[in-house]
Parts: sequence; C-alpha cells; structure tokens
Amino acid sequence: MSDLLRAPSSDLDLSAIDPRATPGFGGNKAKAQAALPEVGERLSDLQEMLFAEGRTGGTRSVLLVLQGMDTSGKGGTVRHVLGNVDPAGVRVASFKKPTAEELAHDFLWRIRRQLPGAGEMGVLDRSHYEDVVTVRLLKIVERRTWTRRFGSIRRFEEELASRGTKVVKCYLHISKEEQHARLLARLDNPTKHWKYSPGDLDTRKLWDEYMTAYADAIEETSTEVAPWYVVPADRKWYRNWAITMLLLEALQELGLSWPEASFDVDEQRRLLAAMD
Repeated sequence: MSDLLRAPSSDLDLSAIDPRATPGFGGNKAKAQAALPEVGERLSDLQEMLFAEGRTGGTRSVLLVLQGMDTSGKGGTVRHVLGNVDPAGVRVASFKKPTAEELAHDFLWRIRRQLPGAGEMGVLDRSHYEDVVTVRLLKIVERRTWTRRFGSIRRFEEELASRGTKVVKCYLHISKEEQHARLLARLDNPTKHWKYSPGDLDTRKLWDEYMTAYADAIEETSTEVAPWYVVPADRKWYRNWAITMLLLEALQELGLSWPEASFDVDEQRRLLAAMD
C-alpha cells in the first residue's frame, strides 16, 4: 500500500487522482468489511508489541498525521482504524484554531506537546500542516513565513525519525461532490448538526486554492523518512482499509518482537505454585 499511495515527489496534481479509486483492493465494500477484522487483529498484535517494548525500555513510536478537507473523514479514521488497538497505547490530539498561549510560541510548539511517548501510537487530527495550508489561504501570515516553514517541518520530522518515531502522513482525498453530499447529510440529520459549521462553506469556496496549497505542502515535505500518502477517501470503507494497511506496514517495518522476561520464569512459576 505504501508504494501504491505514496505521493509523487514533484508535479503532484490532486485533481488527477480519483477520490473514488481503490488502489490495492479489488473487491467491494462487503469484501473490505469482511477483511478488516483479520487485518485489525494483526494491527492490534503489532501495536501491543510496540507498547510492550515501550514499557520495557524501548523508545520507538508511531505517529499518524491526518490532513484533508472538511468531511474527509479524519475523525472517522480515528474511530474505525484506531478502534482496533488498545487505547492505553494510543494518544490522539485534535488541533483547532491556535489559542493565545499557542500563538505565543513557535508553530511547532503545540505539536511537540502532543507527540507519542515510547511505545505509543500517536494520531494528529489536523497538525502542523495547518500552518502552511490554512494560514496561507486565509492570509494569516505572509508568504515568506509559510514558505520558510516547509524547511522547519522537514527538519522537525527528520528529528522525529532519528529519535525512533515512524511517521505516517495521510492526506484524505475527497471530491468536491462528495463533500457536498456529506455536508447535506449533516444538515438533514438533527443528530449531526453539532458536526456542521457554517464556516465549512467559506472553506469550500476556496476549494481549488486548497488543492493547490495541499499539493505544494505535500511536495515540499514528502521525504524518505516521512513520506506523504494520498488516500482516496470518497469511499469510507476503502479509506479505513487503506490506512489500516499503511499502519500495519509501518509497524511491520519496525521488526517488532515480544520483550524477553526480565525475571526467571521457572522460578516465578515455582513461587506461584507454592502459594496455593
């Protein structure tokens, strides 16, 4: 999956990528849902190995970065994909408009505070990429500021990789038509009104500009140690399956194994038997 979904290093045209495509999966929704339990179990086993490693002196971790337009499914990804693993080993952070305290620091300050610890899987629902995409479109900072941040991001992610954090960055790619359908579904369902924001329409007016800004950000910051993956997200079931597979591959690349006991197992077995 990582080879199929990895973003090109140059000339990225998001409009040329079909948001309803299903790279790497030849079946339909029913087949994907039937496959997810087995894949989810494998993901859970590897995540538990990572967590166990962190509890016994290991320092490695995994960071999943989720970016995309409104309704692209960042929250749904967290629920459906990370729902497969032990929540004790998962750290999720959702970033909104910066607070006064956050604005008083470098743009990466609030991100650093939410990074996964040893043995953890961290998830960023929106991230430092808001500071090179949204701030650009809303003209919150000057061009020279957000362009300079690309280099800061590359160095930051290289630093994470050098410390043992596997970075998996996913752009959830939906079509303008699918976003319209999802926004309308929220308006039609009173139980979903809380998820709707009138400000989503202001963002929607800048759709083409956002596509350009995201393509630029992906090209500028997709590196060997922290590549970007463009995940077609019009089909929610495929989005969930694809990101599960990307995480599974990332964990497999770590070559995880169960930590050896730091005590004499046979002795502990004899002591336990003597207590009965």
